[in-house]
Amino acid sequence: MTLAVTGGTGFVGSRLIDLALAGGHRIRALTRRPQAPREGIDWIEGALDNAESLRVLSTGADAVIHIAGVINAPDRAGFEAGNVIGTGMVLAAAREAGVGRFAHVSSLSAREPQLSHYGGSKARSEALVTASPLPSAIVRPPAVYGPGDRETLELFKMAKRGVILMPPEGRLSLIHVDDLARLLLSLARPDAPSGLTVEPDDERPGGWSHREFGEALGDSVGRKPLILSAPRPVLQWAAKADTILRGSRAKLTPDRASYFSHPDWVVDPARRPDASLWRPAIDTRQGLADTACWYRDKGWL
Repeated sequence: MTLAVTGGTGFVGSRLIDLALAGGHRIRALTRRPQAPREGIDWIEGALDNAESLRVLSTGADAVIHIAGVINAPDRAGFEAGNVIGTGMVLAAAREAGVGRFAHVSSLSAREPQLSHYGGSKARSEALVTASPLPSAIVRPPAVYGPGDRETLELFKMAKRGVILMPPEGRLSLIHVDDLARLLLSLARPDAPSGLTVEPDDERPGGWSHREFGEALGDSVGRKPLILSAPRPVLQWAAKADTILRGSRAKLTPDRASYFSHPDWVVDPARRPDASLWRPAIDTRQGLADTACWYRDKGWL
């Protein structure tokens, strides 16, 4: 197939492109900055707010895989622009180009839109996809990890130092980036079912408690770290401090603190993809160990 990909230079998108090329697909990928030539990829310079670049991206594509989005912004307007308006423009371009499939990457946060601007924007992006006449599928990934990820890298670093600061007590689901990419490629196929909203994970029953996840992170770096759960007020205070100190570069914002403090980010088993479509292939403990090894090889850890 010819696949049009947004977010192809990011963590999930770059891995999806690698797997797609290995599978014999051709890629049209949106990029804000010039990229080095690569066999099998047509780089389309533009952005989610550039209708012409989105038209060029979608023209001739069999499917659009929409990964790009805003995960951190200083205010509601930033999330709205990237996740809602941007999704609407990608949908419009795909429909105009006659694209046959649309796979949309959302987030588990869309289940609780009242908790954060991020979650609210993802819920509204889902509504746009659902309302579109395009054959589509929505994927709500849980916490995604794997080689190249800079978000969970901080947790690996804490594990290596021997102390991991976690959100308030709760549970979460996990998925390796390669498993997520394989699911997106499956949903881009012309024979894939439409009208789905799926929540994939590693299929661990009940997900992982924060402590269990911390222990697994420690195992991946050969340590037995002290695992501390930060009460919600402490997390909120830390978010305000990070915002004051680092401004727009802050990693822990009040919006993210609100999201992180929710106790249940475990996928709904009823929304797991049907086994005939996809199953996870990577054991999480092995995946974490392989990720730590990748970080060490790159000098990140």
